Amino acid sequence: MLDYALLEALAAVVRTGSFDKAAQEIGVTPSAISQRVKLLEERLGTGLVVRGQPCTATPAGKRLCRHAEEVGLMEHALRGELGGLVPPGPAPTVRIAVNADSLATWFLPALSGLEGRLFDLVLDDESNTAEWLRRGEVSAAVATAPGPVQGCGTRALGTQTYIATASPAFMRRWFPDGADEEALRKAPCLTFNNKDALQDRWLVETFGKPIRRPSHWIPSSGGFVDGALAGLGWGMNPLSMVTAHLEQGTLVAMRPGSRLLVPLYWHWSRAVEKGLKDITASILRTARERLAQD
Repeated sequence: MLDYALLEALAAVVRTGSFDKAAQEIGVTPSAISQRVKLLEERLGTGLVVRGQPCTATPAGKRLCRHAEEVGLMEHALRGELGGLVPPGPAPTVRIAVNADSLATWFLPALSGLEGRLFDLVLDDESNTAEWLRRGEVSAAVATAPGPVQGCGTRALGTQTYIATASPAFMRRWFPDGADEEALRKAPCLTFNNKDALQDRWLVETFGKPIRRPSHWIPSSGGFVDGALAGLGWGMNPLSMVTAHLEQGTLVAMRPGSRLLVPLYWHWSRAVEKGLKDITASILRTARERLAQD
């Protein structure tokens, strides 16, 4: 049987990326953390942590960290059913993959008020977050893929609406005759990272084909809006983040009436479904309030 004090030490090292930070989190010395991880590795006969800056988990270590999260969530659910019959323990950490725009607009309010757990949010493009769940590295994910991911449940959340925006000065500089194909080949746009396909999707939907264009790289949802406001480039921004700017005239729609609709889905591991029940309920409720619904 696994020693869960040793497992807790392993999970803390992988989560924080260092033995020192793991020690601070648990409230023991770095030496004690190191001894616990080493003892667990000796008992299992395999390495679990790749020591470095930061420390990372081996494949076996990742699976054990997921097991620790699953056990913590199951005990949390059991405590809710049996109350004082289940002794108190450390708050379980729930690892969730989410895209940056959801995090910047509607996701965090869904987590507020959910006590008794800690959240470890993994940021990735909405087209790739389901892969984290498929690999077993998170317990739930917000994704564009409707699923189903094997062994997981899924529910539609709603649609995130995007609009191509730029500053008035940028529009005068680069699009004096409107955002046509020739001008778009020259005007700099904004790209979140190498997985961000929103600008390309909008161009294909609007012009019927991809258009090569120069780009600035800004890995921040807030930075995207700020970059557009500063006249750095044009980009696809969530409508909820730029509505006030559009009303004030500090940003303008490059193609009035043109929208890019991105459906979002909530996926969760059925292995910890009970432990995620109230989280799922809160996320679905918040999504209904803040995302467009069919």
